[in-house]
Amino acid sequence: MVVYASGGDRYAVKARHYSERSAHTRADDPSPGTLRTGQKVVQPAERGSIEEYPSAGCRPSHYSDGVTTDESYRSVKSAGRALDVLEALATPDGPRSPVELSRALGIPKSSLHAILRTLLDREWVAADPTGTRFSVGLRALEVGATFLAGADVAALHEVTLDRLAEFSGETVQLYRLDRGAVVLLARRDSAHIVRPVCAVGRRLPAHATAAGKALLAARSDEEVDRLLQWPLPAVTGRTVTTPEALRAELAAVRRRGWAEEWEECSPGLAAVAVAVPLLEPAVDAISVAAPVDRLGPEARTRLAAVLREAAAQARTARTLLAPNL
Repeated sequence: MVVYASGGDRYAVKARHYSERSAHTRADDPSPGTLRTGQKVVQPAERGSIEEYPSAGCRPSHYSDGVTTDESYRSVKSAGRALDVLEALATPDGPRSPVELSRALGIPKSSLHAILRTLLDREWVAADPTGTRFSVGLRALEVGATFLAGADVAALHEVTLDRLAEFSGETVQLYRLDRGAVVLLARRDSAHIVRPVCAVGRRLPAHATAAGKALLAARSDEEVDRLLQWPLPAVTGRTVTTPEALRAELAAVRRRGWAEEWEECSPGLAAVAVAVPLLEPAVDAISVAAPVDRLGPEARTRLAAVLREAAAQARTARTLLAPNL
């Protein structure tokens, strides 16, 4: 629901909301605990038991919520070595052999083999077809990507949102793509009396919003077809609903580097947006929204340039934070 606040008068235009449920099913390994690397079968290391900590009434005072705050604590040697292996494999040197890792890290070969077997079993490490050279696995990618895609994404963009709101004087919004919809993660309200207001957490159809189209344009037409359900619903009389029209608009977005909407999601509302390239493809977008009489062609072009600059800065941040993503 987009609400226009005008003094004591408030009127709302309802946009259709979509809730999709998805289930991710992973097939059971026919041989649990066994990981095949090429023709070589690797059995996982036996997991050592971890001594359970005493009950809450007997915990030492230097423990807080199960995590030690005492500077004299002793680190877990095996955990430290496992992290050393992951960090060594994360370098741009390419796959490495156990001999290379043992020499570089000073870990005995017997201990290193146990660590590698455990990491292979948990998919933190991947082996080449010969089973003799190792690199970072998919699980490491998933956990690393969580940093960028986690719940703190709004905090990551806080400065950018503030600056855009100050520069534009209009409502600035951060959206996340969720299948065929976009979800509002954060916003900065305009100081104008008449302004668009959308509640954080609100879902809107991606094809009807500038933010959604910016994110769809970051994907191929085939990927877009898989995300959306045809025929597309018309939220207003201006909503693009046909595959041909949407593909043409997404092609234009790719050419100029930014997306726009003009009363496609709410009558009287316009917006410009860019995808934020912290992930590839992008999952977040920033938009600037305002009543149509304040967001004419000149204003849209001016704001689009500022948004593209912000996207370029995010691309630089991505390189610094996660060069391997």
